Amino acid sequence: MNREINTILIAEDSAADAEMAIDALRAAKLANPIVHVEDGVEALDYMLHRGAFKDRGKGNPAVVLLDIKMPRLDGLEVLKQMRDNERLKRIPVVILSSSREESDLIESWNLGVNAYVVKPVDVSQFFSAVQIVGQFWAVLNEFPQQE
Repeated sequence: MNREINTILIAEDSAADAEMAIDALRAAKLANPIVHVEDGVEALDYMLHRGAFKDRGKGNPAVVLLDIKMPRLDGLEVLKQMRDNERLKRIPVVILSSSREESDLIESWNLGVNAYVVKPVDVSQFFSAVQIVGQFWAVLNEFPQQE
């Protein structure tokens, strides 16, 4: 079976955190292209082929790594809109956030997040966590093909 390699979408407003996540995914030697957007509006635009992303290639991301606290549209609202959209609702979403607030955790799970990873303060722990997340969700996890 010839399987298309889908992108990994990182929605993260912190340039330093995004760069670390991208470095960790590359160090894991994943073949998936990585796309970084800086807020929730851009994340939805990418997934829905709107705005600057209207001409991007077909296919959904293999996984979305989603920060919660972002400008314009926060990660929880992005997750809610994804789960309410027939084309997007099966995309695995991993919250990658510094928030340890119980309300964020509960709301994320209630909205159907696939995993919630608290960004460790230690750079090596963060690096390791992102590598594991990327390997599982982009390579090992399989989900039904969209029609």
